[in-house]
Amino acid sequence: MVKHIYKRRGAERAILKELKTLGGSASRDDIKQAIADDNDSEFSYEDVFDPVISRSGKQYVPFLFDFNFGVNNLFIAGYIEKPERGKDIILTEKGRISNEKFFPTLEEKRLIDQYWKNKSELRKARKKANSIIDDSTSTKAVEIDENSGDSDWKTELIDQLKKFSPGKFESFSRLLISKMGVRIDNQRGIIRSGDHGIDGFGYFQSDEFRTSRVAIQAKRFTNGSVGEPEIDKFKGVMDSFNAEYGIFITTSYFTDQAKEKAVVGNNSVTLIDGIKLASLVQKYQLHITPVQTFTLNDYYFEKE
Repeated sequence: MVKHIYKRRGAERAILKELKTLGGSASRDDIKQAIADDNDSEFSYEDVFDPVISRSGKQYVPFLFDFNFGVNNLFIAGYIEKPERGKDIILTEKGRISNEKFFPTLEEKRLIDQYWKNKSELRKARKKANSIIDDSTSTKAVEIDENSGDSDWKTELIDQLKKFSPGKFESFSRLLISKMGVRIDNQRGIIRSGDHGIDGFGYFQSDEFRTSRVAIQAKRFTNGSVGEPEIDKFKGVMDSFNAEYGIFITTSYFTDQAKEKAVVGNNSVTLIDGIKLASLVQKYQLHITPVQTFTLNDYYFEKE
């Protein structure tokens, strides 16, 4: 298999385009997912989510630097409201009516360059200027990565999930699904599931008290994608269980053909790839410990 190599480039236009598609307001994770899923995007799924190892041995996702840098530049140019940690990115009126193909104008480029020049001068005044910076990042990337939220631990989580044994990953998937409101059938969902080609079976009761039968499939992929044949096979097994819908979980991602197959016919399949999986672990606080920290603002380092 040819190793994927990411080429650093601006993500502003892609961010702006997907924000418009998503209605003008979306989380960082949703924007990144939309960029990865967009066939017309300049970025593939591997570009957006695949981690690499730096010379110092640290794992990181290079796209995050371009993404966070792009978010800041869009704010500087007036396309989005001021980004805040943990909150949605929101388009301004300028961002809603603009054509991303023309970003940036000469004036916008001047504003952006001046902003980063000022930041560079402030950075030199920081008391911790001698702290070690990973060789995988640029000075600008480190600055903006402070606001990137929880991307680092999510990358680590996916990496660890890929190291699970098949049995442990199936157990983990059932645990997560149960947290999402599906009541696992202890006999059909666990004991017999391995013999029937699924990894879980249970019941979900909606707010209208309608109970649906749910089939679960968990595939721990260390590389490659889940294609249409895997979804087609899963749907066949769902029929034997009379399941109204299915949930297919993977540490990898799904091809476009797999996504199309998932919604064809009467029994649809909800697809959860590695990135969505990490977000669900965060939402349901599944074997993770929240950690709060603080970063000093430029106020403390400005020259009088």
